[in-house]
Amino acid sequence: MPIRRLHDQVWRELLARRAQLPHALLLAGQRGIGKFELARAFAYRLLCPQPTTAGEACGSCSACTWLAQGNHPDFRLLQPEALAEGDAPAAPEGDEAAGGRKLGQQITIDQVRDLDDFLHVGTHRQGLRVILLNPAEAMNRATANALLKSLEEPPAGTLFILIASEMHRLLPTIRSRCQHIPLRRPSPELAIEWLHAAGLSEPDDWLALAGGSPLLALDLARSGERRLLAAWLAAVAQGEGLDPLLAAANLDKAIRAEKRPGALKHTMDWAQQWLVDLMLISVGLAPRYFRAQVALLRRLAALSNLQRLLAFQKMALQYKVQCEQPVNSRLFLEDFFLNYQAVFRAS
Repeated sequence: MPIRRLHDQVWRELLARRAQLPHALLLAGQRGIGKFELARAFAYRLLCPQPTTAGEACGSCSACTWLAQGNHPDFRLLQPEALAEGDAPAAPEGDEAAGGRKLGQQITIDQVRDLDDFLHVGTHRQGLRVILLNPAEAMNRATANALLKSLEEPPAGTLFILIASEMHRLLPTIRSRCQHIPLRRPSPELAIEWLHAAGLSEPDDWLALAGGSPLLALDLARSGERRLLAAWLAAVAQGEGLDPLLAAANLDKAIRAEKRPGALKHTMDWAQQWLVDLMLISVGLAPRYFRAQVALLRRLAALSNLQRLLAFQKMALQYKVQCEQPVNSRLFLEDFFLNYQAVFRAS
């Protein structure tokens, strides 16, 4: 099932507007719902001279061949070096290149400055030029400011498409220069149908854990992140009997083994979801995310102190912010698990 089926209405609206597009679009929505894939499909459609009757790029003309090879003269993709493509995590090499060089996790100011030549030369066959930025929040302030001039006064026939999972992190000046297109989560029924078509077993549980994001669910189920999730669950499952230092050491080892950008941040995403489920169970409701671990959640909820649980959930929000900065992951996790242990009465 093509990814555009998850956002069929938005896809049709984009196609209907292709003759009168603004100079910049901002596609925003939660992580893992297919924003990048939709934007890339639309960019390819715009640059394909002979689209199919279904409104997609044909995939066989010279333009589509150039796009597939990454060398179309009128298309540029700006993304952090550590990303392979789209919402997906890093390539198998992880966040290190050959020779151990650390790969960048931001769109750099040099990448934006390199657009100058691209924007001021003629387009192939006097057509459209498209610049895709993913994710736009990976620009720091200096990089975003460097982009502003191009967004304010783009050459004719230029379209910027910005992808954002955390739109609040974009500069207001960037947001104000783009037409905002919100992408919502697909319905659970459509997402499960798509996951079934992708060959995923137990799609319901994976979709719940991914917060309703089908591409994230597929990545969790198939990638090395599944191993990281298992290490996370092994740590938090101990509850009252937790050894915080040992749990931190084991999880830190799993994070380092993954060599994936954002692995520590993903564990903090799970932490928030885990705490939400513990509180739901504590007040007699069903878990929202970790549905496959309902028996464990009930056992831990019975041992937890609700007041401490509420306080720790607020603390977890700060942990998530902190882990986006350069931190010593081992010390960071030790502090997290020491406070997690205190949630339980036996502590």
